[in-house]
Amino acid sequence: MMRRLGILGWPVAHSRSPAMHNAALQALGMKDWRYQLLPVPEDLLAETVRALGQTGFVGANVTIPHKQAALGLAEQASEAAKAIGAANTLMFAPDGMISAENTDAPGLIAALDESPRGISALVLGAGGSARAAVWALREAGASEVSVWNRTPARAQRLARELGVRSVSQPDHADLLINCTSVGLERSASEPEGLNQLGLTFDQVGKYPYVVDMVYRSSPTPLLAAAREHGARTLDGLEILLAQGALSFELWTGRTPPLEVMRRAVRDCMGVV
Repeated sequence: MMRRLGILGWPVAHSRSPAMHNAALQALGMKDWRYQLLPVPEDLLAETVRALGQTGFVGANVTIPHKQAALGLAEQASEAAKAIGAANTLMFAPDGMISAENTDAPGLIAALDESPRGISALVLGAGGSARAAVWALREAGASEVSVWNRTPARAQRLARELGVRSVSQPDHADLLINCTSVGLERSASEPEGLNQLGLTFDQVGKYPYVVDMVYRSSPTPLLAAAREHGARTLDGLEILLAQGALSFELWTGRTPPLEVMRRAVRDCMGVV
Protein backbone atom coordinates (compact mmCIF):
# COMPACT_ATOMS: atom_id res chain seq x y z
CA MET A 1 0.00 0.00 0.00
CA MET A 2 1.22 3.49 -0.86
CA ARG A 3 2.17 5.46 2.25
CA ARG A 4 1.36 9.09 1.76
CA LEU A 5 2.61 12.42 3.05
CA GLY A 6 1.56 15.93 2.14
CA ILE A 7 1.35 19.61 2.95
CA LEU A 8 -1.86 21.29 4.07
CA GLY A 9 -2.30 24.96 3.17
CA TRP A 10 -4.43 27.56 1.41
CA PRO A 11 -2.94 28.51 -0.98
CA VAL A 12 -0.27 25.84 -1.27
CA ALA A 13 0.59 25.59 -4.99
CA HIS A 14 3.82 27.56 -4.42
CA SER A 15 5.19 24.99 -1.95
CA ARG A 16 8.44 23.24 -2.83
CA SER A 17 7.98 20.64 -0.11
CA PRO A 18 6.77 17.92 -2.56
CA ALA A 19 9.93 18.27 -4.66
CA MET A 20 12.13 18.20 -1.57
CA HIS A 21 10.50 15.23 0.14
CA ASN A 22 9.91 13.14 -2.97
CA ALA A 23 13.58 13.52 -3.89
CA ALA A 24 14.53 12.31 -0.41
CA LEU A 25 12.16 9.34 -0.64
CA GLN A 26 13.55 8.38 -4.03
CA ALA A 27 17.15 8.69 -2.87
CA LEU A 28 16.43 6.33 0.02
CA GLY A 29 14.67 3.80 -2.22
CA MET A 30 11.33 4.32 -0.50
CA LYS A 31 9.24 3.60 -3.60
CA ASP A 32 5.99 3.01 -1.73
CA TRP A 33 5.96 6.56 -0.28
CA ARG A 34 4.64 9.73 -1.93
CA TYR A 35 4.42 13.38 -0.81
CA GLN A 36 1.77 15.66 -2.34
CA LEU A 37 0.06 19.04 -2.16
CA LEU A 38 -3.09 19.21 -0.05
CA PRO A 39 -4.87 22.50 -0.88
CA VAL A 40 -7.54 22.83 1.81
CA PRO A 41 -9.56 25.95 2.69
CA GLU A 42 -10.01 26.79 6.36
CA ASP A 43 -13.62 25.61 6.56
CA LEU A 44 -12.65 22.11 5.36
CA LEU A 45 -9.48 21.67 7.42
CA ALA A 46 -10.95 19.74 10.35
CA GLU A 47 -12.80 17.13 8.30
CA THR A 48 -9.86 16.74 5.91
CA VAL A 49 -7.28 16.22 8.66
CA ARG A 50 -9.49 13.70 10.46
CA ALA A 51 -9.88 11.70 7.24
CA LEU A 52 -6.23 11.62 6.18
CA GLY A 53 -5.16 8.74 8.40
CA GLN A 54 -7.89 6.54 6.92
CA THR A 55 -6.67 7.15 3.37
CA GLY A 56 -3.06 6.03 3.73
CA PHE A 57 -1.48 9.21 5.09
CA VAL A 58 1.33 8.76 7.60
CA GLY A 59 1.90 12.48 8.13
CA ALA A 60 1.51 16.00 6.83
CA ASN A 61 3.17 19.37 7.02
CA VAL A 62 1.00 22.38 7.75
CA THR A 63 1.50 25.87 6.35
CA ILE A 64 -0.36 29.20 6.18
CA PRO A 65 -3.07 29.69 7.43
CA HIS A 66 -3.61 26.39 9.30
CA LYS A 67 -0.79 26.04 11.85
CA GLN A 68 -2.72 27.15 14.91
CA ALA A 69 -5.88 25.28 13.95
CA ALA A 70 -3.89 22.11 13.24
CA LEU A 71 -2.69 21.98 16.84
CA GLY A 72 -6.28 21.97 18.05
CA LEU A 73 -7.11 18.94 15.87
CA ALA A 74 -4.45 16.72 17.44
CA GLU A 75 -5.13 14.38 20.34
CA GLN A 76 -1.46 14.47 21.31
CA ALA A 77 1.08 17.29 20.96
CA SER A 78 4.67 17.83 21.94
CA GLU A 79 5.45 20.23 24.76
CA ALA A 80 7.05 22.59 22.23
CA ALA A 81 3.98 22.63 19.97
CA LYS A 82 1.72 23.29 22.96
CA ALA A 83 3.97 26.07 24.25
CA ILE A 84 4.17 27.69 20.80
CA GLY A 85 0.45 27.29 20.18
CA ALA A 86 0.92 26.05 16.62
CA ALA A 87 1.90 22.90 14.74
CA ASN A 88 3.54 22.49 11.35
CA THR A 89 3.84 18.70 11.44
CA LEU A 90 1.13 16.08 11.97
CA MET A 91 1.50 12.33 12.39
CA PHE A 92 -1.36 9.87 11.78
CA ALA A 93 -1.26 6.57 13.70
CA PRO A 94 -2.96 3.39 12.43
CA ASP A 95 -5.49 3.62 15.26
CA GLY A 96 -6.55 7.09 14.10
CA MET A 97 -4.59 9.06 16.68
CA ILE A 98 -3.36 12.44 15.42
CA SER A 99 -0.15 13.81 16.96
CA ALA A 100 1.29 17.28 16.47
CA GLU A 101 4.82 18.64 16.50
CA ASN A 102 6.45 21.95 15.63
CA THR A 103 9.67 21.68 13.62
CA ASP A 104 9.59 25.35 12.58
CA ALA A 105 11.20 26.40 15.86
CA PRO A 106 14.25 24.09 15.81
CA GLY A 107 14.43 24.47 12.03
CA LEU A 108 14.89 28.23 12.35
CA ILE A 109 17.63 27.92 14.96
CA ALA A 110 19.41 25.27 12.88
CA ALA A 111 19.29 27.48 9.76
CA LEU A 112 20.78 30.55 11.47
CA ASP A 113 24.54 30.75 11.05
CA GLU A 114 25.04 31.85 14.65
CA SER A 115 23.35 31.38 17.99
CA PRO A 116 20.79 34.07 18.83
CA ARG A 117 21.89 34.00 22.48
CA GLY A 118 22.37 37.52 23.82
CA ILE A 119 21.05 39.37 20.76
CA SER A 120 17.87 41.37 20.22
CA ALA A 121 15.36 40.15 17.66
CA LEU A 122 12.29 41.58 15.97
CA VAL A 123 9.71 39.21 14.48
CA LEU A 124 7.26 40.49 11.86
CA GLY A 125 3.92 38.68 11.90
CA ALA A 126 1.64 37.00 14.41
CA GLY A 127 0.66 33.70 12.79
CA GLY A 128 1.93 30.19 13.37
CA SER A 129 5.41 30.80 11.92
CA ALA A 130 5.83 33.94 13.99
CA ARG A 131 4.80 32.10 17.15
CA ALA A 132 7.42 29.43 16.44
CA ALA A 133 10.12 32.02 15.76
CA VAL A 134 9.36 34.02 18.90
CA TRP A 135 9.37 30.91 21.09
CA ALA A 136 12.54 29.55 19.48
CA LEU A 137 14.44 32.82 19.91
CA ARG A 138 13.29 33.20 23.50
CA GLU A 139 14.28 29.62 24.35
CA ALA A 140 17.64 30.03 22.60
CA GLY A 141 18.54 32.93 24.89
CA ALA A 142 17.88 36.07 22.82
CA SER A 143 18.26 39.07 25.11
CA GLU A 144 15.04 40.66 23.85
CA VAL A 145 12.34 39.47 21.46
CA SER A 146 9.79 41.89 20.01
CA VAL A 147 6.88 41.25 17.69
CA TRP A 148 5.13 43.56 15.21
CA ASN A 149 2.02 42.95 13.18
CA ARG A 150 -0.16 45.08 10.92
CA THR A 151 -3.00 44.27 13.31
CA PRO A 152 -1.61 45.44 16.68
CA ALA A 153 -4.06 43.37 18.72
CA ARG A 154 -2.67 40.15 17.22
CA ALA A 155 0.89 41.14 18.09
CA GLN A 156 -0.17 42.08 21.60
CA ARG A 157 -1.89 38.75 22.11
CA LEU A 158 1.11 36.76 20.86
CA ALA A 159 3.48 38.80 23.02
CA ARG A 160 1.33 38.31 26.10
CA GLU A 161 1.01 34.56 25.58
CA LEU A 162 4.71 33.96 24.90
CA GLY A 163 6.14 36.44 27.38
CA VAL A 164 7.78 38.89 24.98
CA ARG A 165 6.94 42.46 24.00
CA SER A 166 4.87 43.87 21.17
CA VAL A 167 5.81 47.06 19.35
CA SER A 168 3.61 49.52 17.50
CA GLN A 169 6.17 49.93 14.73
CA PRO A 170 9.32 48.03 13.75
CA ASP A 171 12.21 49.19 15.89
CA HIS A 172 15.93 48.46 15.94
CA ALA A 173 17.17 44.91 16.57
CA ASP A 174 20.24 42.81 15.83
CA LEU A 175 18.10 40.30 13.95
CA LEU A 176 14.97 40.91 11.85
CA ILE A 177 12.78 37.97 10.84
CA ASN A 178 9.83 38.23 8.47
CA CYS A 179 7.26 35.54 9.29
CA THR A 180 4.49 36.95 7.10
CA SER A 181 3.64 35.94 3.52
CA VAL A 182 4.62 39.40 2.24
CA GLY A 183 7.02 38.88 -0.66
CA LEU A 184 5.48 35.64 -1.84
CA GLU A 185 3.71 37.46 -4.67
CA ARG A 186 6.21 38.76 -7.21
CA SER A 187 3.95 41.55 -8.43
CA ALA A 188 4.65 43.89 -5.51
CA SER A 189 7.43 46.43 -6.01
CA GLU A 190 10.13 46.83 -3.36
CA PRO A 191 8.55 49.94 -1.77
CA GLU A 192 5.12 48.27 -1.72
CA GLY A 193 6.49 45.09 -0.18
CA LEU A 194 8.42 46.96 2.50
CA ASN A 195 5.42 49.16 3.25
CA GLN A 196 3.33 46.07 4.00
CA LEU A 197 5.96 45.17 6.60
CA GLY A 198 5.85 48.64 8.17
CA LEU A 199 9.31 49.42 6.80
CA THR A 200 11.06 51.79 4.41
CA PHE A 201 14.23 51.09 2.46
CA ASP A 202 16.29 53.23 4.85
CA GLN A 203 14.86 51.47 7.91
CA VAL A 204 15.92 48.08 6.58
CA GLY A 205 19.51 49.32 6.68
CA LYS A 206 19.35 49.43 10.49
CA TYR A 207 19.20 45.64 10.76
CA PRO A 208 22.58 43.86 10.45
CA TYR A 209 21.00 40.42 9.96
CA VAL A 210 17.74 39.91 8.03
CA VAL A 211 15.85 36.63 7.66
CA ASP A 212 12.83 36.11 5.42
CA MET A 213 10.72 32.96 5.83
CA VAL A 214 9.44 33.47 2.29
CA TYR A 215 11.39 31.57 -0.35
CA ARG A 216 11.41 32.13 -4.11
CA SER A 217 13.90 32.14 -6.98
CA SER A 218 14.52 35.90 -6.79
CA PRO A 219 15.08 37.93 -3.61
CA THR A 220 11.99 39.21 -1.80
CA PRO A 221 11.64 43.00 -1.46
CA LEU A 222 12.92 42.71 2.13
CA LEU A 223 16.02 40.69 1.26
CA ALA A 224 16.74 42.81 -1.81
CA ALA A 225 16.78 45.94 0.35
CA ALA A 226 18.84 44.27 3.07
CA ARG A 227 21.46 43.14 0.56
CA GLU A 228 21.70 46.64 -0.91
CA HIS A 229 22.55 47.84 2.60
CA GLY A 230 25.19 45.13 2.99
CA ALA A 231 23.34 43.19 5.69
CA ARG A 232 23.72 39.46 6.18
CA THR A 233 20.64 37.67 4.86
CA LEU A 234 18.99 34.27 5.04
CA ASP A 235 16.05 33.26 2.89
CA GLY A 236 13.34 30.74 3.59
CA LEU A 237 14.91 27.97 1.52
CA GLU A 238 17.35 26.93 4.25
CA ILE A 239 14.65 27.18 6.91
CA LEU A 240 12.33 25.07 4.75
CA LEU A 241 15.09 22.48 4.43
CA ALA A 242 15.87 22.39 8.15
CA GLN A 243 12.30 22.03 9.35
CA GLY A 244 11.47 19.62 6.51
CA ALA A 245 14.35 17.33 7.43
CA LEU A 246 13.10 17.13 11.01
CA SER A 247 9.56 16.30 9.83
CA PHE A 248 10.88 13.66 7.43
CA GLU A 249 12.69 11.87 10.25
CA LEU A 250 9.59 11.94 12.47
CA TRP A 251 7.44 10.33 9.76
CA THR A 252 9.87 7.78 8.38
CA GLY A 253 12.42 7.10 11.10
CA ARG A 254 15.10 7.56 8.43
CA THR A 255 17.95 10.08 8.32
CA PRO A 256 17.08 12.54 5.53
CA PRO A 257 19.59 13.15 2.69
CA LEU A 258 20.02 16.90 3.15
CA GLU A 259 22.01 17.64 0.02
CA VAL A 260 19.52 15.73 -2.13
CA MET A 261 16.68 17.74 -0.59
CA ARG A 262 18.50 21.05 -1.02
CA ARG A 263 19.32 20.33 -4.66
CA ALA A 264 15.73 19.34 -5.42
CA VAL A 265 14.37 22.60 -4.01
CA ARG A 266 16.94 24.72 -5.81
CA ASP A 267 16.36 22.90 -9.11
CA CYS A 268 12.59 23.34 -9.05
CA MET A 269 13.01 27.02 -8.17
CA GLY A 270 15.54 27.58 -10.94
CA VAL A 271 18.16 28.69 -8.42
CA VAL A 272 21.79 28.11 -9.44
